Amino acid sequence: MAQRDSGRGNDYQQQQALRRAQEQRARQSERERKAAVTASKRQERERKTAYQEQQAEQARVRTIGVEHEVEQLGQLLRDALVGDPPTTFERRRRTHTPRALDERPWSRPEPSPRWEEFAPSEPGGLTAVLGLGRKRYEAEVAEARVRFSEAQERHRRAEEKRLATLERKRAEHRQAEAQALDEVATFNTKLDEEREAYRAGDPAAVEAHLGAVLDASVYPVGFPHEHRIAFRPATGDVLVEIHLPPESIVPTARGYRYVKNRDETTVLPRPERERKEIYASVLAQVALRTVHEVLTSDPDRVVNGVILNGHVKTIDRATGQEVSPCLVTLSASREQFGKLRLSQVDPAQCLRGLNALVSPNPYDLEPIRPIVEFDLSKYRLMDSMDVVAGLDSRPVLVKLTPTEFEHLIRQLFEAIGMEAWNTQASKDEGVDAVAVSKDPVFNGECIIQAKRYSKLVSVESVQALAGVVEHKRAAKGVLITTSWFGRASHDFARQHGRLQLIEGPELKYLIKEHLGKDVIPGPVPPKRRPSR
Repeated sequence: MAQRDSGRGNDYQQQQALRRAQEQRARQSERERKAAVTASKRQERERKTAYQEQQAEQARVRTIGVEHEVEQLGQLLRDALVGDPPTTFERRRRTHTPRALDERPWSRPEPSPRWEEFAPSEPGGLTAVLGLGRKRYEAEVAEARVRFSEAQERHRRAEEKRLATLERKRAEHRQAEAQALDEVATFNTKLDEEREAYRAGDPAAVEAHLGAVLDASVYPVGFPHEHRIAFRPATGDVLVEIHLPPESIVPTARGYRYVKNRDETTVLPRPERERKEIYASVLAQVALRTVHEVLTSDPDRVVNGVILNGHVKTIDRATGQEVSPCLVTLSASREQFGKLRLSQVDPAQCLRGLNALVSPNPYDLEPIRPIVEFDLSKYRLMDSMDVVAGLDSRPVLVKLTPTEFEHLIRQLFEAIGMEAWNTQASKDEGVDAVAVSKDPVFNGECIIQAKRYSKLVSVESVQALAGVVEHKRAAKGVLITTSWFGRASHDFARQHGRLQLIEGPELKYLIKEHLGKDVIPGPVPPKRRPSR
């Protein structure tokens, strides 16, 4: 009985111990679970904090980027004042740096075949003593010699090919080096010729060099580099037409901010007034910088002044067509511009001091009329000739040479009050002279053709002038002759609306009125029949 009680007590103790162990494991498991939950929450908080810090850092970096963009826009002019011009004739010269040929692929010969690699093993031991297998060995030697000879022949051919390839590569390399050296020499020779032509004031050389200068000018990303240049040797003025950056070059955001409770990055907008002020400053800086770079890149002082037109390429919202409104136009002489301390000026006020015309609302692309409304780059102009001084009393115009007559017409238009230039023969597309005036009668660019005729000028000549006027987009075409035009020509000119015909009698009057010379145009035109 005592033994049974003792057994039951032991069972009870074991059950209690087992229960306590289970409870202890359960408590341990709960502690581990809670610890895991706590760790998971901590990791989630840390991940969220890291994410928010990353988003805030990205917003800060983007803000710094925008601030840097705006800072660059404010330094456009000052950047050009530091250091040398964008390029010079000397810096445009090319040099040739010889390149060594990498001969490693063909310089190392393959190892020659060795007989030991082909020779069969000689018989040994008892076989050698008894002389057994001798014939077989000799056959193997003969076969090995054949294979050895073939290997030597393959090696010889491979070596010949390697040496031939190496020599060919060397020859190609020498040829390429000689060609590169010749190209550099040819380029530099042409550059030297251009340099001399520049000193002489050749329009093509001046335009080419100044074009290279503007091409080499470094602007921030997004700025256009398109330009057109025309040089007037008669006055020393250079006409520069540049494309200005669009209004989108000014960042619309002042900065960025990350909002934690919404988990989003918001844009801090730049006020419209500030955007307009920055854009107006950019246009003024680009205009002043362009004039500065043109004048400082002219060591021979061939250029006396700069006429600048700044256009912006955009889309007309009313028509959907591409347009290029002019937003800035100015004319400055070298002497006038040289008095400016560009490092100290306010760009917008400086333009006003130069009497520049600036769009009243450049941010809205409100256009202005350029100071010079023509494109001289369409024409190749030639040096002027004084014909009037050589005219005798009552000269007959038809006895002048064609060139003399064309220059006389140019001098007539200059005396009327216009700026005029003759074009080079064979390069004028039927244009003998170009004249420009702000007079509302002429309203801009005139294309002039001079016909030193003694008979009727055909209507085809009038129609051809109309085609040139349209092609050159000129404001007006003037056809002047020492003879006369037919009724069809007058009707065509009247219907076209932008053609003016000047016959011999009217030409005689104009020369008398403006040049003080009494001339005889040519034959008297026949009387016209009255219109029915």
